[in-house]
Amino acid sequence: MNAAQPNGFVAPAYGVRSLGDVVPAIGVAIGATPAGPTGLTLPDAASYVVFLVDGMGARLLERYAHAAPYLSSLLDGRPGTAGVPSTTATSLTSLGTALTPGGHGIVGYTSRIPGTDHLLNALQWNKDVDPHEWQPNQTAFQAMRRLGVTVTVVNKREFQGSGLTEASQRGADWIGADRVGERIAGAVLASSERCSLTYLYDGDLDWTGHRYGIASSQWLQQLSMIDAEAEQLREALPPSVRLLVIADHGMIDSPTESRLDVDEHPETSSLRDGLALLGGEARFRHLYCRGGAVDDVAATWRQVLGDRATVLTREEAIGRGWFGPVSPAVLPRLGDVVVAAHGDFAVISSAGFPYEAMLVGLHGSLTPDEMLIPLLVD
Repeated sequence: MNAAQPNGFVAPAYGVRSLGDVVPAIGVAIGATPAGPTGLTLPDAASYVVFLVDGMGARLLERYAHAAPYLSSLLDGRPGTAGVPSTTATSLTSLGTALTPGGHGIVGYTSRIPGTDHLLNALQWNKDVDPHEWQPNQTAFQAMRRLGVTVTVVNKREFQGSGLTEASQRGADWIGADRVGERIAGAVLASSERCSLTYLYDGDLDWTGHRYGIASSQWLQQLSMIDAEAEQLREALPPSVRLLVIADHGMIDSPTESRLDVDEHPETSSLRDGLALLGGEARFRHLYCRGGAVDDVAATWRQVLGDRATVLTREEAIGRGWFGPVSPAVLPRLGDVVVAAHGDFAVISSAGFPYEAMLVGLHGSLTPDEMLIPLLVD
């Protein structure tokens, strides 16, 4: 198991109950593969539908159970975990490849393109980066197809063929669905095949949390709509098909007074010393250092941030098991120094990431609200 985590952080449960364990566990449950090394066990079924709700952390679902009576009724006190960082691009790729972040190489919202001073934005994707080269491993969806399983993704049309889709979900059939009714109908159609795996995604709760915060009435209303969507999906599926509802991460609200802007605040002037590039995201920063500056950068960030964040060198973070086993190609994509926020703290760069500075809800760090995800079976 991973080393003990500081400051109430949750260690990623790689190989036990993490996002990377979901597809292998489904393979066993539908009889496509023998029991493997994953510690996750799911009920047997003819087929599975996996409904991923972006941003619906297990702690949030417990806290706001009144707004989601159907989904909260499925809580069993045994959540899974996201990987590190707890962010969409990393999590979706862990699910689709059955690999840890250190294996698949999507190590955050933004990360350095090795040999350059440019960042890969894993959601928008850089046109000059080939997703098949960035993530060359066989996906879990491809592996399932080779075993005779019918694998289908039901998602918005705009995501088909995107860099992140190619990196994380290649090998699956695609059903374009921009509306709830289309998604449900597509999932029912795809799961009619025996020995099938159907994956559908809803990003509206995450968008609402980023825009308004998880303490907002808008977020609670959206959670209620997700709950109704999930229950309607369950009712539309035949009894032989299991529904598994999961999330990619949770979220916290970060008020303005809990943020430090590296581009504006007087105390941050020293934080740029020795830095070649600032990456990651507000709750989990990758710091890429100039030659020989790693120790000084780590010391400065520790001094300035104090108890507001855990600051580790790359080697220290790897030693704590944050990214799982790290392949040589992935190593330089990780920050020389990484910064994981505590509480509701966030490191903002209003010049480098202006859109991020406008968000209310954030995620990426290792707090329980961000890391713990539901694994709900019906």
